Amino acid sequence: MEHMGFVSLIPPLLAIVLAVLFRNVIISLFVGIFTGLMILSGGNPIAATTGTIRDYISPQLTDSYNAAVIVLLLFIGGFVSLVEHSGGGAALARRTMHLIDTRVKTQVSAWLGGLIIFFSDMGTPLIVGPVFEKLFDKVKVSREKLAWVLDSTASPVAIMIPFIGWGVYVMGLIREEFQRLDIGASEFTTFVQAIPFQFYAILTVLAVPVVALAGIDFGAMQRADRRVRDTGALSWPESKPLRTIEPQADGAAGESHPMLIWLPLLVLFVTLFGLLISYGFPFESVPGSDFRVALSTGYLFAAVVLIALMIRFKVKRLGEIFDTYIAGMQKMVNVVLILVLAWALGSLLGEMGTATYIVELMEGNVPAFIVPAIIFLSAAVMSFATGSSWGTFAIMLPLAIPMAIGLDAPMVVSIGAVLSGGIFGDHCSPISDSTILASTGAGCDHIDHVRTQLPYSLTNAAIALVSFVIAGITESSLTVLLSVVIMLATFAVLSRRQQRQAPAVAAGP
Repeated sequence: MEHMGFVSLIPPLLAIVLAVLFRNVIISLFVGIFTGLMILSGGNPIAATTGTIRDYISPQLTDSYNAAVIVLLLFIGGFVSLVEHSGGGAALARRTMHLIDTRVKTQVSAWLGGLIIFFSDMGTPLIVGPVFEKLFDKVKVSREKLAWVLDSTASPVAIMIPFIGWGVYVMGLIREEFQRLDIGASEFTTFVQAIPFQFYAILTVLAVPVVALAGIDFGAMQRADRRVRDTGALSWPESKPLRTIEPQADGAAGESHPMLIWLPLLVLFVTLFGLLISYGFPFESVPGSDFRVALSTGYLFAAVVLIALMIRFKVKRLGEIFDTYIAGMQKMVNVVLILVLAWALGSLLGEMGTATYIVELMEGNVPAFIVPAIIFLSAAVMSFATGSSWGTFAIMLPLAIPMAIGLDAPMVVSIGAVLSGGIFGDHCSPISDSTILASTGAGCDHIDHVRTQLPYSLTNAAIALVSFVIAGITESSLTVLLSVVIMLATFAVLSRRQQRQAPAVAAGP
């Protein structure tokens, strides 16, 4: 039997519903796996429990590929923690503050700051935000605009980088499906090929300089900026700004140096590409195991250099530095648990034939070219409801890849659709940790941030949806250029329309 029929949909549907209700991806994935094993074991809870541990979770931990991914994630976590506590980002920003004296320069500089901190989606709001708060106030740009800039350069940037935690996590999920379906393609090559199809992330990142350089604003954001320009008020009377977390409260920022941000990253890139060149990179495909070893080595060397610099500039004592590094590794445990459970759920769904059943239902009823758009919508709704992009990837990729193969839909475009849909919710959901941190870093009211950001997010999501329909037909990466053109035209039209209809600044949003 190729599939178990409707029953095969119960584990993923249950995982999705629980994730939405309780916003806990780990519990949701575990319950989904356990429920599937209950079905396979005929309702025997003992057999389901032992089977979950013995046959689905333990094999994921003992697999050599999976173990290498886990080790790499731990190295990344330790390095990112050191960077966040080194004060290098804040020091680099302070060195360039004297050049920032206009509204455009301030917004673009904050955007560039977010791009520089590409390795940490969580670090971007808390490193860049407090540095630019007063600058935005000085040039009379709203705190809501700053929160949007921070949010737009956090997860939307991180999802497009293959050699940080986000990319490693996604490639781990892709590789598991490739192995299960006996697909010989490289997960690294596939991830890179999917980057141009991450329409939502690309549009979100590019929207910031478009809005800043062209002076385009619409929706609640335009009203917030007019409030600051006309009245000088940093927030609406009824707003409750979140308290800004000062960067490096332990004093590190005052003793730090820009070298602590650029030199470790330089060591990382030189080590990574130096090792990969021996395998023929970038002209030849590098085996996944060699890529992971090179990446792990690069992060380890970068961490050693950063530790030496932190001691040299007396940012922290050696014992505190090691504690910071270990704490960063510990923060990745949650990610590792999600990844292991996602691998296990994917294996279970493969055995139950879930994707095969979905393909059977859709085959002949749904054109192949529309599949990426359907996947994007499903992932976007799920991620917005849960506030979790990683949980969305964990549940959707094991379904989307076999669906694309079974329905003869473009697989790379479908992967881009999952990633784009997941980022949509992570970027603008009011319960997303990224959204909350952006509000915190900018020192603005959280609901004001969500309200001002949502028109931009929904506009880009609508453009992304149309782009996935077009990409489903053409399978061309050049579709992203059309997406950008549509965004420019749409933003300009919306801005002009609102400027003609704009009332005087009111007392509230």
